Amino acid sequence: MIPYSIPYGRQSIDQADIDAVVEVLKSPWLTQGPTIERFESAMAERCQADFAVAVCNATAALHIACLAAGLGPGDRLWTTPNTFVASANCGRYCGADVDFVDIDPHTWNLDAGLLAQKLEAAERVGKLPKVVVAVAFSGQSCDMQAIAGLAERYAFTLIEDAAHAVGASYDGRPVGCGAHATMTVFSFHPVKIITSGEGGMVLTNRPELAERLRRLRSHGITSDPSQMSVPSQGLWYYQQLELGFNYRMTDLHAALGLSQLARLDGFIARRRQLAARYERLLAELPLVLPTAQAGAESAWHLYVVRVRFDQVKLSQRDLFDALRTAGIGVNLHYIPVHLQPYYRESGFTDGDYPEAERYFDEAVTLPLFPDLTDEQQDYVIEQLRSLLG
Repeated sequence: MIPYSIPYGRQSIDQADIDAVVEVLKSPWLTQGPTIERFESAMAERCQADFAVAVCNATAALHIACLAAGLGPGDRLWTTPNTFVASANCGRYCGADVDFVDIDPHTWNLDAGLLAQKLEAAERVGKLPKVVVAVAFSGQSCDMQAIAGLAERYAFTLIEDAAHAVGASYDGRPVGCGAHATMTVFSFHPVKIITSGEGGMVLTNRPELAERLRRLRSHGITSDPSQMSVPSQGLWYYQQLELGFNYRMTDLHAALGLSQLARLDGFIARRRQLAARYERLLAELPLVLPTAQAGAESAWHLYVVRVRFDQVKLSQRDLFDALRTAGIGVNLHYIPVHLQPYYRESGFTDGDYPEAERYFDEAVTLPLFPDLTDEQQDYVIEQLRSLLG
């Protein structure tokens, strides 16, 4: 009999969250109402940003962030291969070409040094990117200071995909503050740091970007007379200024997200406590444990280890199967994006980004979420010891 069934991640919902959603259900506004603005204002204040624009999910947030940056056909977007496919797909949605920069062998984030080399080579042939999406993998920012310096030098828009990093900080300021990235994208999927069920948000300090992001999330429509091509005919009047999307968040989702935001500090504290226990209790196993990026304080959305399979008797598949049979829902973040069939059709192949590929061959994502108990974590560690020791 399996003593546990432990996922790699799970939401934490309490009565206050339920009450917040029920309150909206009893209100006149289920969507396009005041709770969305309250959630946006609270996130902007928390992150020390000027503007926050809520949308239906983080993929939509990435899409409109790229559009607001002016990305289109003939342009190029670069990102890391060690991410979920949305970090690259947002470029393809805009008709742009997508390329990748390999990962740092220590932090497993986009390597700023390799980015600098690739930018120098791209400048010589006139193929610089218009957008670089720097992913805060597992909750830890990249070397954002270095990447921001490159953005200024080579005139690309820096978007931080911080889907994993709500509550994280960099250089002593909250991720999302806009000190380095032009726009920052958050996710509120159930396995992320806080959840709104589904949902995402773009944060920026530039009013013109915030204005366009709001328009793009709602069909490209405005009710602002100052933006119209002809005078407004009344309070009911609107104009579609561009091709936008129905990417709006509902008040139901915003109510849950706003309630969860009140618990963010507790969530982060528990995740950091669990990560510290893993670091201490796994130290003697044949594993490579996560390494901190200078200046970054992780939100610990994920706890990923790399297994030294040359020192153990089982394969990666054997380890996954054994742990899942033991009731531990380990996962793998991520399959390198360039090896997905869709991107192989564009000419990417094995060996293009060797560090990301080596990482993929060794990585295991262990359970980490606020409601994970010490007893459950001890069980995960015990199973690892029995298989790898």
